[in-house]
Amino acid sequence: MMGGGAGVNDIVVVFPQKEVATKIRNILVRGGIDVYGVCTTGAQALQAVDSLDEGIIICGYRMRDMVYTQLRDSMPETFELLLIASSDKWSQELAEGVVGLSQPFKVHDLINSVEMMLQAQQRRRKKRREEAKKRDPAQRAVIEKAKHLLMERNNLTEEEAHRYLQKNSMDSGTNMLETAQMVLTIMGE
Repeated sequence: MMGGGAGVNDIVVVFPQKEVATKIRNILVRGGIDVYGVCTTGAQALQAVDSLDEGIIICGYRMRDMVYTQLRDSMPETFELLLIASSDKWSQELAEGVVGLSQPFKVHDLINSVEMMLQAQQRRRKKRREEAKKRDPAQRAVIEKAKHLLMERNNLTEEEAHRYLQKNSMDSGTNMLETAQMVLTIMGE
């Protein structure tokens, strides 16, 4: 698997007050959940998740530069958002990919919410791996050809080329084969 291996917890905590973000990170770390980073602005959070495949952004209703809906609309589709805010701040309907935790929260509610979200991501990851195993040799050849073209033209390692195809297929909601075919079409092969 790409990234840091199985059980990667790519979690970014973003709150306008750094102490609040740090406190939430510390609660998670004590609960056995790794946190990738702590930010005070949505822009910093988006920059942090840009180098990650998938994960969770934990935030309040408002950051220094945006509200949570703007962050949600800008983050990769492979990320989910855990919104921590007083329940009157969010209407009854939370958008897809957003889980709400009302403030004030209990420590175990935070940890349970994050663990539930991580398990859902793990199931999706497993499903993608199973789909990859079902590819026939001709389909695998298309993906390999696209990888080699990326390695050649963009001076990438095989792992970087694979990650590029993987990230673009996740971001565009297509499967890896379709993404590889698009790369070959665009690069004129």
